[in-house]
Amino acid sequence: MNYKIRALKPCEIKLLDTFLYEAIFVPEGIKAPPKDVINHPDLQKYISDFGKKSDFCYVAEVEGKVIGAVWTRMIEDYSHVDDDTPSLAISLLKEYRHLGIGTKLMKQILLTLKEKGYKQVSLSVQKANYPVHMYQKVGFEIIHDNKEDYIMICQL
Repeated sequence: MNYKIRALKPCEIKLLDTFLYEAIFVPEGIKAPPKDVINHPDLQKYISDFGKKSDFCYVAEVEGKVIGAVWTRMIEDYSHVDDDTPSLAISLLKEYRHLGIGTKLMKQILLTLKEKGYKQVSLSVQKANYPVHMYQKVGFEIIHDNKEDYIMICQL
């Protein structure tokens, strides 16, 4: 599959609504929440007013269509470690998962964060969510093992 990884354009910030919703893990056999769930304050912090100096985002594009995104920002969220560690979110449209695109997105944002001088990045993932192994392959380690999820960090 031909795709390219590139920075999110300012005119595309609204696309983060779609990818925030796609980032919500829905276990097999469970009904997906309504799309307006992303309006909850705990989720809005991932995308509200995106574009600040410490916000970074890359997208995967296939034939002119954005099909995935990875982004980081300095927020107090489920994976908050400290005030110097950005939190990461990633998602792909369902039909583009399991093709290695997410790994390429992750590697690009990790490289950028390292170049910008960050020492580490964190994320939260539910234990049953399949990308846990991909996160470990690109360098994330589990630092907290909660009842339903892991808090992971990657040293840059």
